[in-house]
Amino acid sequence: MRSHAPRQWLIFQPAVRSVTYVGQRSPISLSHKPGLDGSCLTLAHLLRSAPVEEAAVTSAIVSTGRLQGPENREPHEGTPPKGSSSDAPHGVKGLLPENATEAATEFLDPVQSPAETPLRLLGPDGRRIPNDDFDPWVSDITAERLAELYEDMVVVRRIDSEGIALQRQGQVGLWPPLRGQEAAQIGSARALRSDDFVFTSYRENAVAYCRGVGVEEMMPMWRGTAASGWDPYEFGMAPPAVIIGAQTLHATGYAMGCAKDGADSVAVAYFGDGATSQGDVSEAMVFAAAFRAPVIFLCQNNHWAISEPVSLVARRPLADRAPGFGIPSIRVDGNDVLAMMAATRWALDRARRGDGPSYIEAVTYRMGPHTTSDDPSRYADPAEHDEWLQLDPIARVERNLELNGLHSVHEVASRTADAVAADLRRACLELPDPRPLELFDHVFTEPTSRVLRQRSQYAAYLDMLGEER
Repeated sequence: MRSHAPRQWLIFQPAVRSVTYVGQRSPISLSHKPGLDGSCLTLAHLLRSAPVEEAAVTSAIVSTGRLQGPENREPHEGTPPKGSSSDAPHGVKGLLPENATEAATEFLDPVQSPAETPLRLLGPDGRRIPNDDFDPWVSDITAERLAELYEDMVVVRRIDSEGIALQRQGQVGLWPPLRGQEAAQIGSARALRSDDFVFTSYRENAVAYCRGVGVEEMMPMWRGTAASGWDPYEFGMAPPAVIIGAQTLHATGYAMGCAKDGADSVAVAYFGDGATSQGDVSEAMVFAAAFRAPVIFLCQNNHWAISEPVSLVARRPLADRAPGFGIPSIRVDGNDVLAMMAATRWALDRARRGDGPSYIEAVTYRMGPHTTSDDPSRYADPAEHDEWLQLDPIARVERNLELNGLHSVHEVASRTADAVAADLRRACLELPDPRPLELFDHVFTEPTSRVLRQRSQYAAYLDMLGEER
């Protein structure tokens, strides 16, 4: 039986300003306060632990949650790689300074200054905003490259409008619009490598487009002819997760596997602000931080969890939650395709160097309904919608391109978009209806006795009705 090296852990609990040591004995609170209820033992039952000397405990870097004793000390997340600056990029939270105790105290303070203004490299007027920290990450994006990103956004907006039209015409059962979130998805997805792996919710059709998924492969799930339309391994993208927040766990587990395989591939989990209220997201972040998993948590804060505003569930910016798990975070203007690409490349670089997970909050706005079964006019303020309309992600890129003398990009992109939309409609209408018994074909890799029994019973039922199988 393989032996395991003893592990010792400190669990940092900001709410009571205490640090708890978890070993093979009972937990010991090093700074006990009334109300310590044991909730800090999230990691304790997952990991083997052993007693250590108090001197080793006092040498810990408490704010990461991992005990760093004198015999197993390693550089913390704030330690830069050789040749890089020791200063964290402006706007990034959670990278530990040399004095980790001071960092812990900072996280404890319930009264903190407002979050940094979201990172922005391209203003609503189309003009570039210089940024010494993040400009290098997009130094290769020329006007021509930006025109390609512009075309991507125009195409996926057209795909989106065609999907809505198909639903209204009864050709698909449901459609989750993404209008307003094109930059958040295109800017991040175009930063990925082919060997990275993406785990999304149901709204990331723009990400699927960037990963090479054809429109004919996007439609089967929404038309109800298949549970998924593409091979995840061909495109490096899992089928959309309808269970809110579940994909964050999938991404974290995949990332841990990449690390164990010695690969420098990165997993990316896309989710919305509403998903941050799900326990799955917090659990995924616990594991990702504990095991330094090469995963990016990309939260598209579109301000609405169906009809509930983000202000109802988050009194602070969502990016502020991640440092509590030991995960650096950054808020980004989610309507700025350049800022999204820069932030994603920064997070990818951290993950590939073995520095662990990152959290990106893309501050954007859902310009349409949650899905085509929703009516936002019942709860959304039209004035807020109009305000965000002035921050449209496509319009600002078009203005920048015009400033750079590229005046015909809209016409070219629109022709491409119309052609793609026509292909999508054709592919949707040509999808064959599945035969009834095909419902059982892909429940498991190999059918279980229970599935076979249900299939047999359903076949008998169809025969009784004289229906085709």
